[in-house]
Amino acid sequence: MSDPIKHECGIAVIRLLKPLEFYEQKYGTPLYGFNQLFLLMEKQHNRGQDGAGIGCVKLGVPAGESFMARDRALGSSALTEMFSRQLADYDSKVRTGEIFPEIPSTVKKNFAFGGEILMGHLRYGTSGNYDLSTCHPFARKSIWPTRNLMIAGNFSITNPNELNEILVNRGAHPIFSTDTQSLLEELGFWLDDAHTTIFRELRDAGVAGRDMPAIISRRIDLAEVLRKASVKWDGGYTICGITGNGDLFATRDPNGIRPCFIMRNEEVVAVASERAPLMTIFNASEADVSELRPGSAMIVENHGETRFEQIVPEGKKTQCSFERLYFSRGNDVAIYRERKALGAALAPRILKEIDNDLLNTVFSFIPNTAEPAYYGMMAELRISRRRQVRAELLAAAKKGKVDEALIDRLIMGNWPRGEKVAHKDIKLRTFISQEKDRTKLASHVYDITYGVVKEGENLVIIDDSIVRGTTLRESILKILSRPNPKKIIVCSSAPQVRYPDCYGIDMSELGKFLAFQAAVQLVQQSGNGGLLREVYKECVEELKQPTPSMVNHVAKIYDQFTMEQISKKCAELVYPSCDWHGELVLIYQTIEDLHKSCPGSDGDWYFTGNYPTPGGFRALNRAYINFYENRTGRAY
Repeated sequence: MSDPIKHECGIAVIRLLKPLEFYEQKYGTPLYGFNQLFLLMEKQHNRGQDGAGIGCVKLGVPAGESFMARDRALGSSALTEMFSRQLADYDSKVRTGEIFPEIPSTVKKNFAFGGEILMGHLRYGTSGNYDLSTCHPFARKSIWPTRNLMIAGNFSITNPNELNEILVNRGAHPIFSTDTQSLLEELGFWLDDAHTTIFRELRDAGVAGRDMPAIISRRIDLAEVLRKASVKWDGGYTICGITGNGDLFATRDPNGIRPCFIMRNEEVVAVASERAPLMTIFNASEADVSELRPGSAMIVENHGETRFEQIVPEGKKTQCSFERLYFSRGNDVAIYRERKALGAALAPRILKEIDNDLLNTVFSFIPNTAEPAYYGMMAELRISRRRQVRAELLAAAKKGKVDEALIDRLIMGNWPRGEKVAHKDIKLRTFISQEKDRTKLASHVYDITYGVVKEGENLVIIDDSIVRGTTLRESILKILSRPNPKKIIVCSSAPQVRYPDCYGIDMSELGKFLAFQAAVQLVQQSGNGGLLREVYKECVEELKQPTPSMVNHVAKIYDQFTMEQISKKCAELVYPSCDWHGELVLIYQTIEDLHKSCPGSDGDWYFTGNYPTPGGFRALNRAYINFYENRTGRAY
């Protein structure tokens, strides 16, 4: 994705199933869990550049000793900063004799992250806040182990105000900060309720106070806590939590919008946002890693038993297709295959656009994450060319006209030519404060490989998606036009992004989407500008209705035009302001080919407006109202 869009966060959880002594003997270090957590987070670093956090819970710690720890840091180097800080503390205690690595009990007692349950989080700030307080894990503390709670997640809740109102109506005084805080307090309320109910029963039965913690720990049912807490949750989420007594849970939204993968063997239970990191870090096969079912929870009791419970009824599975298009690392076997299929699906329209003139066309990709789609596109172009050669050879053979000249012409010429045309040169630095200066600097983010595209040739570039088109217009196209190609064809392996996202991706301002800008201009040019106000009035009225009954009124704007008309207008809007005067064409993936290429990932609301939860339609209505009233900011 050439546009700088921020997106889903990453989670990593490791639950050691053996005593620390086991890992020290087998792997040569009592920090096996800590080291594996770092690797699991590092392999998912693509999911978070704004901050990171880690947490730990130790099992069986005697009263008076600390059993929970947390560390957080901001910035793209947060991961290295945190782990370096903790390792420095560990090494210091080894030098002073507080820790003896060969005696794991000293590690557990004196190293904050020398426990059996470890949690990590990589953050992309979709809430607009970037201070340390917004970094996961979030924690809720108590002197009662079972009332301590630490959570981290990859999610966005569309109705945090409603959740906070529920807390207020109970008499609580929540701090309105982020949706994470709302979920933490709701979970904490029901955890407290379960604890208090059991405590009173034990007290009334005359159970001694010293015996209560162990009994409460056995009797608290995290599945029931999750059921009660999640009744009103609307959004896409994967949430992991650890209680102070050592119970662990991972739960997923009923539509499976956000990803969650789990792996368990005799030594460890692990959770992550992506499959491939679990396979790599724990040397696991694809079959060893499973996907958590939508609406369910995996619960690992403090004694190590694992069970799965349905928390909310499973809905229609609408996994975020952007995970397949762009977000997840491409070394996952299924994702790599799907991205190649997305590129292949574009080949027929590309051939039509260049009039099958492969001889005078150069194919490339930008950015690097579009490389798998590029391979798929090139493979399909070559297959298409082989079919043409075969047909012509067979036809010539029937006429007895196969000669060396024909073979040379068919086999040696007009084959797809791929080159590394553009590449990222530098990263835009945020210390540039003036907008005009940032724009000027952004124009130099990409550079071109000189000499591979000749004047008058066609240049085909494939991208993951085109969201805002800003980088395309201000930087990429200016660079690509330098060799003076006859035609530049930019292909998006994703369909037109038409609607805001409210489930984790930082795409909430409708007026910034290139496809929406194109549709609005087409409406205005058609003399039907009144439609924009009509939709505005309908969105205002819609917000007065109960959320479950809301519908998509913005679709009326798009329905006036074909995909090709909107694509053509998009090309006009991003045409670069430079000396180039060639033709610019934008080719977008179709919805049908998206679903064929990515079976099982039906989440396409940002393309179709078909939101899987009521909160999505509410966010869309607010986004359109914000656009019409010329307001900026998130719509949820």
